[in-house]
Amino acid sequence: MHIDDLLAPLPATLAVTAADVRAEVDPADVLVVLDDDPTGTQSVSNLPVLTRWERADLDAALKTGAAAVYVLTNTRSLDEQGAAARNREIVAVALDAAAAQGRRVTFVSRGDSTLRGHFPLETDVLSAEVAAHTGCTPALTLLVPAFPDAGRITVDSVHYWVTDGEATPVGETPFAADATFGYSSSDLRDWVAEKTDGRIAASEVAGLDIRTIRAGVDAVAAFLAALPQGTVVAVDVVEEADMRVVALALHRLREKSVLLRVGPPYVRAHIGQEIAAPVRAEDIPFAHDRGGLVVVGSHVPLTTAQLEALTAARPNTRTIELDVRALIGSEREEHLDTQAHAVADALATGTVIVHTTRELVTGADGDESLAIARRVSSGVVDLVRRVLAIAPPRFVIAKGGITSSDVASEALEIRRATVLGPMLPGLVSLWQPEAGPAVGIPYVVFAGNVGDADSLVTVVATLAGDDGTHPEGQS
Repeated sequence: MHIDDLLAPLPATLAVTAADVRAEVDPADVLVVLDDDPTGTQSVSNLPVLTRWERADLDAALKTGAAAVYVLTNTRSLDEQGAAARNREIVAVALDAAAAQGRRVTFVSRGDSTLRGHFPLETDVLSAEVAAHTGCTPALTLLVPAFPDAGRITVDSVHYWVTDGEATPVGETPFAADATFGYSSSDLRDWVAEKTDGRIAASEVAGLDIRTIRAGVDAVAAFLAALPQGTVVAVDVVEEADMRVVALALHRLREKSVLLRVGPPYVRAHIGQEIAAPVRAEDIPFAHDRGGLVVVGSHVPLTTAQLEALTAARPNTRTIELDVRALIGSEREEHLDTQAHAVADALATGTVIVHTTRELVTGADGDESLAIARRVSSGVVDLVRRVLAIAPPRFVIAKGGITSSDVASEALEIRRATVLGPMLPGLVSLWQPEAGPAVGIPYVVFAGNVGDADSLVTVVATLAGDDGTHPEGQS
């Protein structure tokens, strides 16, 4: 369906600003965002992000007074048992740290805007743990996967992927065929029933539709206030203002605790942040004069197209391939050692692109596929760690969710960072590491399935400071 045909019958968007939302935010409230991979930070700016969750880490983040704190769980790379355990750990520490500082936590389970991830596992665990620690079960679970900046919207509870003016129900896209987190439903009510194996019937999921949202904050607040305890709410969103209306309604219903399962931009809307302008090259601190390192691990079609565009736009930029079958085979160590030294040598004259072979190797089932993905990702991490020890690059860009998480926490050893802002409007997050070997190395978290074919070209050009037609440092 063409996007114009989908949107034409809808009421006009309300004029709700970020300032309107900020005026309703209680400084004692804080969102603790359990981000199942690090790409969730791409829509926010000037917020703390943690890759560890010991008490000192949460204490430091909360003391900043930030309205939201991101905790990188990377649970999308874990099996269900590991994901559940990690969520439990973080809830306990976050509630203790918040109580010590007199802050009230709302937990956010940040999920993929194309509906891949551990749902309902993570929201079930969070709800149970909150109840165990506080004696109060969240009244509602709001499901807000929309990401308008990236072409993901929800209308009449149907989630769409919009590209080139065409709105495709997400269940009909390649994302729904994910080897580990696949699904068939595009209507979020049916999706909940599918993912819960019928435990929650589609008829029990409340659809907060776009017409109610555009009727105003009072209409949304009345709708939510009337819902039974424990209801899952599928929220329509087409534009930023729609999320701001929902946020205002929740701020006015503070006595009704909620749990949020959302795509990247809802946090921004909830805390009243403006849509940040892209970070400029002159605002980025660099500590090294070598070339930058671009690491591509994602295998979704858009990433492959972006990689092809990057190599075409930068014909003199060195490209080094990691062989996936070597990474999961007996020749792993020799392959990594050879390629790490090749990357380090090439960084002396310019930016280097490292990518895994575009062949997608999967297992017999979802768990085996996830294990292979982890093995490949650990190889990428090992390569970056070796390169960092030999020749620290000017910057690092990691493309793909699991890749960017593991590179951040394991290769660069980023324990705490500040999200400076997006590299593209509403997309692609730039982190400033606050401690460890990566201090002075800007780190860019680039999701596999966002942007257009030229987006990676744009980000690399901004950070490298040239047009790509010659190696950096040479004219």
